[in-house]
Amino acid sequence: MKVFRKKPTENSPEKKPPNVRPPEKKNSHDRPPGKKNSRLRRWIVLLIASVLLLILLLCATDNRLTVRRYTVVTDKVEGTIRVVMVSDLHSATFGEDQEDLIRAIKREEPDVVVFVGDMCDNWEKHELAEDVFRAITPLYPCYYVTGNHEYWTGRSAEIVALFERYDLIVLMGESDILTVNGQTIRLCGIADAAAPGYTETGRTTEEQLETLAATFGDDGIFTLLLAHRPEFFEAYTKYDFDLVLSGHAHGGQIRIPGLINGVFAPNQGWFPKYAGGRYEENGTVMIVGRGLANNGGAVPRIFNPPELVVVEIEGAES
Repeated sequence: MKVFRKKPTENSPEKKPPNVRPPEKKNSHDRPPGKKNSRLRRWIVLLIASVLLLILLLCATDNRLTVRRYTVVTDKVEGTIRVVMVSDLHSATFGEDQEDLIRAIKREEPDVVVFVGDMCDNWEKHELAEDVFRAITPLYPCYYVTGNHEYWTGRSAEIVALFERYDLIVLMGESDILTVNGQTIRLCGIADAAAPGYTETGRTTEEQLETLAATFGDDGIFTLLLAHRPEFFEAYTKYDFDLVLSGHAHGGQIRIPGLINGVFAPNQGWFPKYAGGRYEENGTVMIVGRGLANNGGAVPRIFNPPELVVVEIEGAES
């Protein structure tokens, strides 16, 4: 007897699947060369960007001492008079016993050294300013005007008396005639605007300027004003000052070279007009030093290294 078997259908379990090779697992080593190169390029770009960012950060926060130079040309002198300006030390340290700062000043071979205020932050740290005075005042004529921090200590009279022991000529609404290299110039100086609020004898900035102007006469002498605060430049230009040297603004603390000269300065606020550099108005040149303070604070110095300022006063025909 014949047995007829049912022909397997498509869905029948007896229907064998076609002989198909299972897909092979991909090995990471078998990737196409293009993908490998792309990943390598990304790592190289990331590495270069990291190195550049590190270099930028190091440059931005570089607090090594720099020297900034300016030249002022006048027909009131013949030859050259070199002035070194020290501003806003704020009890900062430059080497043991301030040897780095002292060496930098000596290297410039100045004819006169001027200190335009805020040499110390408080009474306990006045020794850091004294280290500079002790080394420099025996070598060059030295002049000094107060800044606001000397008054904020509440002991400004004691600080000034101490500094005067180093033969500093302290100017508070006063002037002095100096002859160097056969050239004569007048140095004027005013006490900081904080003086009236902290001392009984302190005079306002305007009162001091009026007193100085009354002594000028028409003698044709090159006249230099030492004034801690640059924000009063318009007031200074009302009088016959040829050159004003100031500090106080700390360079605006944060700078973006070529774009922003300073972000914030005391008594000027955001984006100060006189953060640092050279300014000129009504025939008066003002040079604002960015200061020496390198000891931190609430806001770090960015692209704004501590600076020593050197001003060459040159005769027009020299």
